[in-house]
Amino acid sequence: MAWKKLDDLDMAGKRVLTRVDINVPVHNGVVTDDTRIQRITPTINAILAKGGKPILLAHFGRPKGKTVLDMSLRVTLHALEAALGRTVAFVETLEGAEPFTQEALNADVILIENIRYHPGEEANDAAFVKRLAGLGDIYCNDAFSVAHRAHASTAGIAALLPSCAGRLMQAELQALESALSSPKRPVGAVVGGAKVSSKLDLLSNLVEKLDTLIIGGGMANTFLMAMGAKLGASLVEAEMLDTAREILIKAETKGCRVILPTDGLVSRAFKAGADFEVIKLNENTTLDADQMVLDAGPEAIKTITAEISKLNTLIWNGPLGAFEIAPFDTATMAAAKIAAAQTLAGDLITVAGGGDTVAALNQAGAADDFSYISTAGGAFLEWMEGKTLPGVAALG
Repeated sequence: MAWKKLDDLDMAGKRVLTRVDINVPVHNGVVTDDTRIQRITPTINAILAKGGKPILLAHFGRPKGKTVLDMSLRVTLHALEAALGRTVAFVETLEGAEPFTQEALNADVILIENIRYHPGEEANDAAFVKRLAGLGDIYCNDAFSVAHRAHASTAGIAALLPSCAGRLMQAELQALESALSSPKRPVGAVVGGAKVSSKLDLLSNLVEKLDTLIIGGGMANTFLMAMGAKLGASLVEAEMLDTAREILIKAETKGCRVILPTDGLVSRAFKAGADFEVIKLNENTTLDADQMVLDAGPEAIKTITAEISKLNTLIWNGPLGAFEIAPFDTATMAAAKIAAAQTLAGDLITVAGGGDTVAALNQAGAADDFSYISTAGGAFLEWMEGKTLPGVAALG
């Protein structure tokens, strides 16, 4: 879809309401990881360079329309000023005709208190939307992570002001569009994790658009069981067997090859360093009642890495096994490293997202070499599921 970029708007002398995600981890009143703050600095600096006044709208936690002192954005001020090298004024309330004091207006950047303190935010209340829009001249959304929310600060005010995507939002949208909307083929995906049920819409959408779908983790067990395997104590969603069969049939009709592990690391204990054996996995596999598949085996890893090597575009969501504990991190680490190497060589475009995914790629030392890593969580998944995101649609 068409959406305006920050560079498309004249911001000189304008107040720019800028939706950002600075929902950062905090311990004892100190920001412990400023990654999200660092990622919004290009947008803020660009607005300043164009002569605009960035007025930041953000949330912190889930106060549900009430003032919760432990969820005040004031805690981010020091980290914001350090990252920007600029003065940031904090505005505690939006009461009054002009909530910005002269002191605030003299600062380089203005940060408004937790926008979710207001009931009208999550309700996308028309009166609150109008109130917010009245605070600025231009709206810039740089928070893809909340673009799947139809809130006042993510979708509402975009209808009332000239609007654009910030640098981070632009990068995210371009990465996702290049991976799924107009990918360089062949295009494939690694989809793992525990449950088919949590990624049903994702799988259903992907098989319509991919050449190859590699399924791993606990969800691979459900597909194997749907084909007839008896997997003992392995993590399986028995209620999803019919759905798994339907996805396999749909994939076949759409010309998408589904790759399931042909062998696995099977153990009787879910713990680090547990004894295991390598067992073939197919429709005839029968495990003991206390045995469980915890990772893909060496034959499967060889197949998976070979399949990744054939691709020009790869989407990744979810680990291929119990990556948190060795030795059941082997498949995830091997696949991540080959994908990173292919990307570094310029042979592969890699786009990844999701909490476990980011953690796994970091553990493999592969994250920095991927083309794009999304930290958006729910918004990333909903985009991949083919859903319209209100915060993106509002920019069109």
